[in-house]
Amino acid sequence: MKTELVIDLEAEKQEILKRYRALLRASKSTLQKGDKKEIRKAFDMALESHKDMRRKSGEPYIYHPIAVAQIAAEEIGLGTTSIVCALLHDVVEDTDITLEDIEREFGKKTAKIIDGLTKISGVFDTNSSLQAENFRKMLLTLADDVRVILIKLADRLHNMRTMDFMPRHKQLKIASETIYLYAPLAHRLGLYAIKSELEDLSMKYLDPDTYKFIAKKLNEKKAERAMFIKKFVEPIDEIVHEQGLVADVYGRPKSIHSIWNKMKKKNIPFEEVYDLFAIRIILDSAYENEKADCWKAYSIVTDLYRPNPDRLRDWVSSPKGNGYESLHTTVMGPRGQWVEVQIRTQRMNEIAEKGFAAHWKYKESSNDNGLDQWIQKVREMLNNPEANALDFLDDFKMNLFSDEIFIFTPKGALIQLPLGATALDFAFEIHTGVGATCIGAKVNHKLVPISYKLQNGDQVEIITSSKQTPKEDWLNVVVTAKAKSKIKSSLKEEKRKIADNGKEILERKMKSLKITYNTDNIQKLSYFFKLQSTQELFVNVALGKIELKDIKEYLNTEKDVETRGPERPENLTVDMVKSKMKNADGDILLIGEDMQRIDYTLAACCNPIPGDDVFGFVTVSEGIKIHRTNCPNAAQLMANYGYRVVKAKWNKQQELTFLTGLRIVGIDDVGLINNITRVISTDFKVNMRSITVDTNEGIFDGSIMIFVNDTEHLENLIRNLLKVRGVTGVTRFDA
Repeated sequence: MKTELVIDLEAEKQEILKRYRALLRASKSTLQKGDKKEIRKAFDMALESHKDMRRKSGEPYIYHPIAVAQIAAEEIGLGTTSIVCALLHDVVEDTDITLEDIEREFGKKTAKIIDGLTKISGVFDTNSSLQAENFRKMLLTLADDVRVILIKLADRLHNMRTMDFMPRHKQLKIASETIYLYAPLAHRLGLYAIKSELEDLSMKYLDPDTYKFIAKKLNEKKAERAMFIKKFVEPIDEIVHEQGLVADVYGRPKSIHSIWNKMKKKNIPFEEVYDLFAIRIILDSAYENEKADCWKAYSIVTDLYRPNPDRLRDWVSSPKGNGYESLHTTVMGPRGQWVEVQIRTQRMNEIAEKGFAAHWKYKESSNDNGLDQWIQKVREMLNNPEANALDFLDDFKMNLFSDEIFIFTPKGALIQLPLGATALDFAFEIHTGVGATCIGAKVNHKLVPISYKLQNGDQVEIITSSKQTPKEDWLNVVVTAKAKSKIKSSLKEEKRKIADNGKEILERKMKSLKITYNTDNIQKLSYFFKLQSTQELFVNVALGKIELKDIKEYLNTEKDVETRGPERPENLTVDMVKSKMKNADGDILLIGEDMQRIDYTLAACCNPIPGDDVFGFVTVSEGIKIHRTNCPNAAQLMANYGYRVVKAKWNKQQELTFLTGLRIVGIDDVGLINNITRVISTDFKVNMRSITVDTNEGIFDGSIMIFVNDTEHLENLIRNLLKVRGVTGVTRFDA
């Protein structure tokens, strides 16, 4: 037995060295004199620190830091400092090594990055309800050194690639955070390859059935697609080289997640998704010839294949806010199918694949300050003390993960705003004082209200008035975090003045009624008038909503008023909900770690039915709600309130029916509705609650709400409906 173990350890030792050498090969292009020594030193320290640790899969723990360093070097393109930090990213947290040790061995910069990584490694602790607050701290470190975030993304990517050995509830939680926070962050930093893989891996765990279905379909037609791409590419390749351009032309498959998004967005089956791949033309051009070469390649493609004029995207002349440069066009292929063609140079491609990490490598030589602007925006947001953590997270996602528009000032200066920004956002972007006194704007010399949604390229002049002050409903008008926070703090200040005034009035009124003015009585009054806080009470008194007669009524009510405020959702636990509930007899859902029968309600946002993969969510007022794991709201709930998520699984003891919806499309035919309802009611004995039908020029589109027992029952029904003559598609839809 002993010998076997020794052989095992020996084999592992060889494997570790093999992986270390692969890492050195990956970092070769960035290595300077003495770098190899630094990497070796970091590797030895990590190896020694983690020597007795193993991963859930049973592998030596050191495999993980090596893999993270490899991703940082190979897939993000980071240099030696980052490789050293990636190798050591877990040692301070998991072993006896301190930050002082790291600073002594590797210097201040490395210690600072590892400190940032250690701070954010506990960000998503299972019981923490402060994910957003921690996410904010994580971004604070970004302001110091963007490498912290890039290494964190590499860490998350490796964890997602190796999540098979995790328990199911952990997989769901980690996948939800990934789709909710990390994938958009990778996108915002321009790391498209990583963003796509994170989305695909999240989908693999959150919606495994759809993921497997699309993967299988893609695999089935792989050879046929390869043949089509070869035929499509050959003539382009030939002419490109004839015209003296140096280029690489190839086909690249679209990600499973983006195919699924297209199916959902257009409500079409897999067979109708045409752009399962894109053709890429990567040119080897000198910096000064880039634009001309891209357009030259464009004209070669459009001479060979007819382009769709509505689908030309020119990000070469004006790059996206995150630095993305490329020409995209959609052309009609030889078999009558649309094909997307992307044209860019090697430099542009590196930025497209590796995002700002690529920019950042040549920061001195590049005059692109997009990343600096982005970090400046983050700093602005983080330095605003008012922002509540969750608001912050939503504002952050909305601002920094959305597309931008460019607006001109009257003097021609360019201001970048998120898509959907209004004239009021623009006013606050210029200056808080301008925003606070804004009464309207002139857009392209035409008068518009403050709520006017700006379009790309608009020229805007703001009109102000000294009598204007921010209003509550302005919060519904603006979309930028800066405008929101300035309006909120201005309203708070205004409210505070009114409350101070109300406080004095209330004190006088209570004196006249001989009620002692103290904290206890103020709390009781707030509770009596069903107000959230004592400040609300003072404001209502100042505005005359609470008068002397109302306070007298309070005095006459001899009811014992509880002094505690409303229950905060943060304090909710599953046990509290359980203790308030009766045991549901003979129920078909088992909930919690110990799989008990507890009262629950089914969430209307996704209408779960038996057989669906589900989880329970502890709500404030309605007990436990059951959601599907691929529910549109699931990722947000699991990422922000992981501590309120409980396990749930179906128990097959009872035949109950559940409401779900089916959308049926087809060619309108005599008796079609009759045939459909016959299959539903007679063959399957299923009750229908409602049916709405729309026929337009011979196309039938119907929605039917029906009661079914479980997913198996539903799938059988769908299969039989597809056999009805004239029916071309049947899909389940969420309420």
